[in-house]
Amino acid sequence: MSTEQLLTFARWSGYLTLFCAAVTVIGWLLKWGIRFRLVGATGFMGVLTGGLFALSLGFYSRPDVPGAVHYSRVFDTGSTQVVITVPPQITETQLDATLRQAASKLFSPGRLSQGDQFLTIRARTVLHPKPGVSQPLYLGQVKRSLLTREGDEIVVEIDRDSLAQLPNPEDREKS
Repeated sequence: MSTEQLLTFARWSGYLTLFCAAVTVIGWLLKWGIRFRLVGATGFMGVLTGGLFALSLGFYSRPDVPGAVHYSRVFDTGSTQVVITVPPQITETQLDATLRQAASKLFSPGRLSQGDQFLTIRARTVLHPKPGVSQPLYLGQVKRSLLTREGDEIVVEIDRDSLAQLPNPEDREKS
């Protein structure tokens, strides 16, 4: 079900709620015997309308960025700092697309800014230089505004020195 459909349902439910409210007022003025039931039906319709409207706000489909690879969120403060992990076979263009994808998907107006108006998402991978040794390697970060969903306030920074430490594709084929 799309956001537009839910908004349409909420609108028509709102109209029906207003109709029920009008009938309830008429029932009270004419002292109908079912006036208390009409109050209940009107209240129920109000709750149903509010729920449909709230559902329409919650469904926001975020666009996919072409070239992005799968990432996992490994740290999230719920405010301004997020760390994602990417595979060590990632290229610079894939990293850029993945950081932009994460900036789109992890944005939420409910994040607390705590004095900082930017959400910072850092990308890392884990290298294994020797058996039994794991080395985290930060590859880049993206900063985006916490204040607006749309806009060109996305700044991607890629650490090319760290990216150069990743294994070459020829080395990966040998192992």
